[in-house]
Amino acid sequence: MNIRILQLIEGAKQATGVVVIIDVFRAFSVEAYAMAKGAKTIIPVGDKQLAYDLKEQNPDYILIGERNGKILPGFDFGNSPSQIENIDFLGKTIIHTTSAGTQGIANAKNAYVILTGSLVNAKAIAKYIKQNNFEDVSLVCMGLRAERPIEEDTLCAEYIKSLLENNPIDLVDKIENLKRTSGAKFFDPTQQDVFPERDFYLSTDTDKFHFVLEVEKGEKFDYIKKVDIK
Repeated sequence: MNIRILQLIEGAKQATGVVVIIDVFRAFSVEAYAMAKGAKTIIPVGDKQLAYDLKEQNPDYILIGERNGKILPGFDFGNSPSQIENIDFLGKTIIHTTSAGTQGIANAKNAYVILTGSLVNAKAIAKYIKQNNFEDVSLVCMGLRAERPIEEDTLCAEYIKSLLENNPIDLVDKIENLKRTSGAKFFDPTQQDVFPERDFYLSTDTDKFHFVLEVEKGEKFDYIKKVDIK
């Protein structure tokens, strides 16, 4: 198996084979929690104006997203798992736009299959790849606003790679260290309105979900569907 760890939008453009677009804090953690609460599908979009247009055309759709971490004006929810962990999304379609994760999906033009990646379903991702005998694997870390590599996304990629190589790394100390590096914002009292502390713990609840989120190409938009893994 050929496994590459790539970074940012340029990495997404280079990615081939089964491509895992990773955004731990918080885009693809949010999507996993939304799907676990019954969402029918998620439409990931890179352009926030497109998100507004889709909502106008489909008033029953749910808008989730951010720019620079902050909820966009008029959106139903920000990019925060703690905001939605107890929301019933049964049968709902969600439009999701973020600074990093959804940009990676938009740029993974050479992928055979695209999955979203986060710590909360990392083991399910590795199982899916093994079960489908993929030989070409690209793990793309979207980083901070897709501008620079960030610790939690690279850690997630390294963890998935270790699972694929049947040599899983221990994450306990590494996740604890995130509190002092890229996750420090979640423990800053002045930023709790944008980065609530609970988001850190929800996003690092490793292997909580036993499903993957696969991107399905549509005529006009991409759609994300939930695939249960046994």
